[in-house]
Amino acid sequence: QVQLVESGGGLVQAGGSLRLSCAASGSIFWIDTIGWYRQAPGKQRELVAVIASGGSTNYAGSVKGRFTISRDNAKNTVYLQMNSLKPEDTAVYSCNANIRPTAWGTSRNYWGQGTQVTVSS
Repeated sequence: QVQLVESGGGLVQAGGSLRLSCAASGSIFWIDTIGWYRQAPGKQRELVAVIASGGSTNYAGSVKGRFTISRDNAKNTVYLQMNSLKPEDTAVYSCNANIRPTAWGTSRNYWGQGTQVTVSS
């Protein structure tokens, strides 16, 4: 079984910074793509940022230049550094990963439980 556990959310003033972490544990051979999604009240969940195993990244247009995603493969952990936060960044941020449990298995998709980020104006 695989678990994704997020941490680092909280309340911050506009213009401030937060760093989210997502640690994967359990039966893991390799993590393919891993990233962050967010869902604000009354809105659909949206992609924030994703990073592939080779290091290539993709960001939502609304966070480009402010957020940076990175990963530590040795720790099975992905990070999201969020700078210049805006009230519209307020949402529940969830980690999502495609993980291979064994060398011969196929990737399966997993979600974390989410962490609240609140940006006050």
